[in-house]
Amino acid sequence: MIKLKNFISFFVSIVVITLIVLNIDMIFDKVKDFVYSQPELIIKPANDYTKKDKYEFVKQVDEYVPYNYDDLVNIFYSILNQGWDEFTFYCPAQYSECLSDIEKLSYDEVLLSDINNFVHPYNSYSTVKTLYDDMGEITIKVKHLYSDEEIKKIDKTIDKIIEENVTYNMTDEEKIRVLHDYIVNNTRYDVTRANEGTSSYDSSRMLGLLYEHYSICSGYADTMAVILDKLGITNYKVASKSHVWNAVYLDGKWYHLDLTWDDPVSTSGKDILDHTYFLIDTSSLAEIMDNDDEHVFDKKIYSELK
Repeated sequence: MIKLKNFISFFVSIVVITLIVLNIDMIFDKVKDFVYSQPELIIKPANDYTKKDKYEFVKQVDEYVPYNYDDLVNIFYSILNQGWDEFTFYCPAQYSECLSDIEKLSYDEVLLSDINNFVHPYNSYSTVKTLYDDMGEITIKVKHLYSDEEIKKIDKTIDKIIEENVTYNMTDEEKIRVLHDYIVNNTRYDVTRANEGTSSYDSSRMLGLLYEHYSICSGYADTMAVILDKLGITNYKVASKSHVWNAVYLDGKWYHLDLTWDDPVSTSGKDILDHTYFLIDTSSLAEIMDNDDEHVFDKKIYSELK
């Protein structure tokens, strides 16, 4: 009788232990499924300034699950390109370096700025913040360079400039030239901001160029980028370590367009209109650069400009 009771106790113990082990495995599987599942993403509509042009360095994506560093770059570009203020996505289990790569990307200010150059100026960022946690949730928060009210004001002014200077029978090159000349003739380079980093003019943005008539390279490049987009001409901004200008796709070829350097500062204070940097190819740019390191750009990033 005692042996039978011992056997029954032993059998019950085995059953209980088995059930516990099975439950632990089930619980572990459920936890694992929760941790590595992809929550549903909130996809907002793209705004009116989203570019549909195709570039070699960055690509607009429809899927927001990264599997490598290039995917993170394209997701970041797509967030900016569509004008979103905030977007959250998640690292998949298969991408073990996801968090370390997003940290690397978020601290690479040069790369972030380069990505920003492929975005319409109205969607470009003033500041961008990347938040992430150990569970693989990543949130990008964007503060845009231009407010909605500023965009309305700028749009109205640029539309008027185009209407007053462009005629229907002009070629695209003629349209670009007349608007290039208008900007140069109505703008002075802000030497104070360039030399000291500060100025009484809003010259780093289009507002300084259009309404105060003072600008530095970013203001020139942004204004021309908006004009080119309104003309339906494919373009982006290209940057060196210390300068930014426009890249323009015209008649099947890519060209450089630098309004800043076509608006040189003279010792006499006299306004000068130049066309040295008007729609020139990269080989021509190299010939006139001499000791000019301000036009040395990364051809892996701006690869259309071969």
